Amino acid sequence: MHPNEKLIETFYTAFQNKDPAAMIACYHPEVEFCDPVFTGLKGDRAGAMWEMLARRAKDLTLTFGGIFADDQRGRAHWEATYTFSETGRKVHNVIDAEFSFRDGKIVRHQDRFNLWRWAAMALGLQGMLMGWLPPVQSAIRKKAAGNLDRYLSSRDKPAQ
Repeated sequence: MHPNEKLIETFYTAFQNKDPAAMIACYHPEVEFCDPVFTGLKGDRAGAMWEMLARRAKDLTLTFGGIFADDQRGRAHWEATYTFSETGRKVHNVIDAEFSFRDGKIVRHQDRFNLWRWAAMALGLQGMLMGWLPPVQSAIRKKAAGNLDRYLSSRDKPAQ
């Protein structure tokens, strides 16, 4: 197994175990992450997004496979099933990931999935009927970015 394949496997195994520290350890300090919801996350924000998702995931089940990597690039297929906390609706998200590597770490991570399909599962009828519209997708992204900002703000506050 190529070392970068092992790195991808370590990343998803850590996610299965809801271990964001181990996930973040797979990332280069200059990592860039994007998916249809979280766009343009860099460095600590990318790691914090996984930390937020792992800590909030109460009933997450995750499977992964199709891992391939060489010295420069990699890919994987993964699927996550969970309850979307804002609506209580069950989501089964099917994701294809692409990676780039530097210094033995993931420096670029892009996840691809159908945002309209996700919106239909997570938001119900409204998502099914309107989830394909750019303004609705933009609102989903804005809400997710706000959730991440609030998470970062609460995480960075000193304990009292």
